[in-house]
Amino acid sequence: MRISKKLLWGGFGWALGGPLGGIIGYTLASMSDNKSYRSYSYQSGSRMPNTKPGDFILSLLVLLAAVLKADKKLLKSELDYVKKFLTNQFSSQQVQEFMTLFKEILEQDYPLRDVCRQIQRSMDHPSRLELIHVLFGLSKADGQIHPLEIEVINKISNYLNINEKDYASIKAMFIGDVNGSYTVLEIHPKVTDKDVKIAYRKMATKYHPDKVAHLGEELKLLADKKFKSVNKAYQTIKKERGIN
Repeated sequence: MRISKKLLWGGFGWALGGPLGGIIGYTLASMSDNKSYRSYSYQSGSRMPNTKPGDFILSLLVLLAAVLKADKKLLKSELDYVKKFLTNQFSSQQVQEFMTLFKEILEQDYPLRDVCRQIQRSMDHPSRLELIHVLFGLSKADGQIHPLEIEVINKISNYLNINEKDYASIKAMFIGDVNGSYTVLEIHPKVTDKDVKIAYRKMATKYHPDKVAHLGEELKLLADKKFKSVNKAYQTIKKERGIN
């Protein structure tokens, strides 16, 4: 069995398991010309100390498909975004298999709540925040974020047990508003200068790229963009308030 196949099977067993694991296993089996493949058995009591790159990507593919289908359109720019994202982390052979799997997933209607609940139980919090960040990136791949896509991402965020402030912070990095910088730092515009500094230190720690270093280089690079958004928001507020 090739390493890429092990990643596909093992990742879905870890992240999805249960009845969904059986569905995905069937899909993977149908993709393979090796008749000896059997369904991956997931033990519900097992836990991973850290999310691995394959676990994250395989979970992400299901969620990306849900967002991509939200506006009832399948755009080349969105598929290109997914492929580019994968290309920056995996070999050309693995990318081809992931894209084949992704197209299979797009044809299915998985119970989003069940998928997210299973991910939430096994995936660490920084990785779940990164999921939301990537989903917004996909949504904006065509130059605009459709309201129906926002609705689905918000639903996913709730299912993943991400609090409203964290969700709003990431959303504000893609959709600006008059209080966008404050929203990114998860504070009210009327807070004191001291509170602004405290909030910045807190958010800089929360979104530090090292938090998701275990997910692979591409995810760390994306986390770096999120980290820079926090710093940009802080610098904007400092300039507006004249904070030294």
